[in-house]
Formats: sequence, structure tokens, C-alpha cells
Amino acid sequence: MGQGKASLLLLLTVSSGVAPQAPLVAIRAGTLIDGTGAAPIHNAVILIEGERIKAIGANLAVPPGARIIDLSSATVMPGWIDAHTHLTSPTIGQPGWDADEVKNTPAHIALRAAGHAREVLESGFTTVRDVGGFWRDDIALRDAINRGWVVGPRIQASGYALSISGGHCDETSGYVQGTFGHEFGVMEGMANSVDQVREAVRLQVKYGSDVIKICATGGVMSWADSVGNQQFTEEEMKAAVETARMLERRVAAHAHGTAGIKAAIRAGVTSIEHGSLMDDEGIALMKEHGTYFVSTIFAGDAVARMAKAGKLPPFLAAKALAVGPRIAISVGRAFKAGVKIVFGTDNIFDPFADDWREFQLLVGAGLTPMDAIVAATKTASECLGWEKDIGTLTPGKYADVVAVEGDPLADITRMKSVRFVMKAGVVVKGAHP
Repeated sequence: MGQGKASLLLLLTVSSGVAPQAPLVAIRAGTLIDGTGAAPIHNAVILIEGERIKAIGANLAVPPGARIIDLSSATVMPGWIDAHTHLTSPTIGQPGWDADEVKNTPAHIALRAAGHAREVLESGFTTVRDVGGFWRDDIALRDAINRGWVVGPRIQASGYALSISGGHCDETSGYVQGTFGHEFGVMEGMANSVDQVREAVRLQVKYGSDVIKICATGGVMSWADSVGNQQFTEEEMKAAVETARMLERRVAAHAHGTAGIKAAIRAGVTSIEHGSLMDDEGIALMKEHGTYFVSTIFAGDAVARMAKAGKLPPFLAAKALAVGPRIAISVGRAFKAGVKIVFGTDNIFDPFADDWREFQLLVGAGLTPMDAIVAATKTASECLGWEKDIGTLTPGKYADVVAVEGDPLADITRMKSVRFVMKAGVVVKGAHP
């Protein structure tokens, strides 16, 4: 085979996320954190066969002929999971961000998203949950990665988020009537009754949604609502959860306001996103129902920074300053009470290479470095319902592996120093075959 064809084959293999036919791979890890919360293992070996982990242990024998990847000076852990992101979104504050849907075609958005996907993967995030894609572009990105067209993380995609008309997830709010040619309806996730909610869930699943996102309350970066007002009724949220469960899907609820948070928990959602105005009753309900709390302190920090720097319009800035700093407080209180904390950034503000900062912010909220790592590995995989395949370094699971320089348990900022990334047995950053 000529050099050009061989290079093309290697590119297609890496892009597809399918491991090439090759001997066993042995990763030598100086320190291994397996994602379960157990104490680190020193001088560990991970044996990988194809896409999956074959064996793992301290001083494990390396079979003859295995390809060795030497990470003996690094800390090795499972690939990270960001359970709340928007890879297809514009960067807030950049020119044109507030009219992105009409200034860019779906093709523009897709190409931008492909760049974001690669950046996220090379930053250590081998899996993400993308919760809200205009034009269902997050579903297209997922499919493009799965088909080997572009390089990126494993994606659980929601498609359109469900919203009341004019609510936080109504992407047409703030535009002149008729801008999009028609009033958005159930096909685009707009639902204003129990029956419409059921139909909207079914349509999202029909067109490829892995998870259903609902906007239970108002939000910061929306033009027609206050941040804390409840938007869906509890009956409508129950309809979303019941319908999603029948279709084997989970429901993630964007929720800032106290009443909306508690209604969503009682309705049976899998996770609360943001939870900035959480009260003690809400925390107790989360623990009782086993509801996951997806952190997104990153977003709260970012909107507060942008508001103080004068980068947001006054209406949005006022909301940002009111709730942005509250997210970390809520996460810390919930963690202390025993609520399951899941790593999520909601980063639409800074380069995706900065997503590691959520680890730092979680530690600032009261988690230990190990707790923060577990939130981005084991607990996040359970929230997504993918714990059989990802989340811990365990035989049989996908070989999703990240290595950082130094000891992140002593200094959580070491999480920014990603040296090596492997997704499903394929090296995407660091040592190559």
C-alpha cells in the first residue's frame, strides 16, 4: 500500500473511533485513578484489546508482543464525561452570537461544531451529553462522529429542548415574528399542554434524541423570561417523564427557580441542571428521589464575569449577577447533604479547552479532588445510563483513558495538563502507534 493510502487508512481509523486490528495494547500508568473513588493504584498496567479493556492491575504482566504506551510518569484515569454541554452553540460575547440562528446556516453551525468536538475530545472529554441543539444539529454531530466523518467525543444528544412558547428554551424568543417562517411548535419542542408535551417527546425521539431535555424554569441567557419562574406545570413535567420512560429515554431538567426545581424532582426527572436557587426542601427531595445534580458552576462563574465586564445586555446581566454565583453554593450544600453530583460545564462562554475548570470550581464548592473526578466519571456515566460501557477503568468497558501530568489529587489544576487521550482504544492525543 502506498504512503498516501496508508495515511488515509490511519486517519479513517482514528476518526471512526474503531480500534484497528492490532496486538494487545498495554498502558503503563505511574498512578491510576479508576473512577470509582477507590485509592489510587501505583505502577498499574491496563491491557486493551480492540475497543475494550481486557485487564487492569498493579504490576500486571505485559504479554509478549503487546504495544506498550508508557505513561509511568503521569496520572491515568477514565475518560471524562461532561454531562451538560452545547457543542453546536456560538460563543457568547463573540460578534453575532445573539442572532446566530439567522446569521449562520445549519452548514456553518455543523462545521463550527466539528471544531468544538475535536477540541473537547483532545481536552480529555471522551463522552458528552449535549442538551439542546437548534435544527437538531447536535444529533447530526453525534451521527457524523459515529460514522467516522469527524473526530469527537461519544455524544448523548437531546435535539430540541422542550419549552413553553416564549420560555427559556424557545430559541425564537427575542426575534421579530415571522423571522423563522412559522411559529415553532411541537416539532421544535414547543409544548403548552400535557398532550403537546407527550407529542413533543415522541417527535424528539422519532428524529433521533437520546435524552429529553425540558426547561422547567426560566434562565439567564433568554430574552423573554425571569430566571426563576416555573414554566412547565408539574403535570406537564410528569407527562414528559412518563412518555420518555416508555420510549426508554431519560429526562434532564434545566431548573433555576425553587418551585420549578421541586416540581421537576417530584415529576421524576433524572437530573436537575444548574439548580441555582435550590432550598433545603429541594435538596431533601433530590436525595429522596435519587435525582442527580448536574453542576454547571462553570456557566454560573462565566455569566457573572461577563456581566461585571459589561459584555451582556443589561437585562441578561442582571439575571447573571443574581443567580450565577448561587450555583456553586447550591452544589456545595447538596453535596454535603449526600446528593449525587455530576460534572457538567454548560460552557458556551469560553474555549472548550477550559472545560477542566469545572473540576477546580467543584473543589472550590466543597468537593475533594477525588470527588470531583468521580463526578466526571462514575457518577456521570450512571446519570447518562451508560455505566456498563464507560465511567470507570474496568475490564469489559470501553478503553477511554486520559492522562495528566502531576498529581491532581494534590493540585486539581493539574487537570488542565492533559498529556494523553484514548477513546475506545484509539489514541487521539499523545503517544501514537
